[in-house]
Amino acid sequence: MDDETLLMTMLFDFFGDLLTGKQREYYDLYHNEDLSLSEIAEKAGITRQGVYDIVSRAEKALAMMERKTGVVQKWLNMRAELEKAEAKSKELLSLTDCGSGPAELASEITEIIGTLLAKGM
Repeated sequence: MDDETLLMTMLFDFFGDLLTGKQREYYDLYHNEDLSLSEIAEKAGITRQGVYDIVSRAEKALAMMERKTGVVQKWLNMRAELEKAEAKSKELLSLTDCGSGPAELASEITEIIGTLLAKGM
C-alpha cells in the first residue's frame, strides 16, 4: 500500500463518520473497495462525473479536518514512538541476565507496549 492510499484510508478511519452518507459510501467504494468511478456510477445510477464530484468533496473535507486537527499525524507520531519504545524494551529484555526482577519488568513493559500497538495505537 503506497503512502497516499494509506493516508486516504486513515483519514476515512478517523473522520469518515463526519461525511454525508453518499460521500462515505462512494469514498469507501472508491478508496477502500477499489472500484472505479464508472463502476460506482453504474451501481448508483448516476454519472461518472457525479461520483467524481462526491468523492472529490469527501477527500477535500477529510483533508481539511486533518489540517485543522492534526489527529492522524499525531497518531502516526505516537505509533512511531511506541514502536521505538517496544524495540528498546526488547533490547533491555535481551540484556537482562542479572536476576529475575529486571527481566520481569522488561518483559511487562514489552507486553504493555505490544498490547498498545496491537490495539492500533
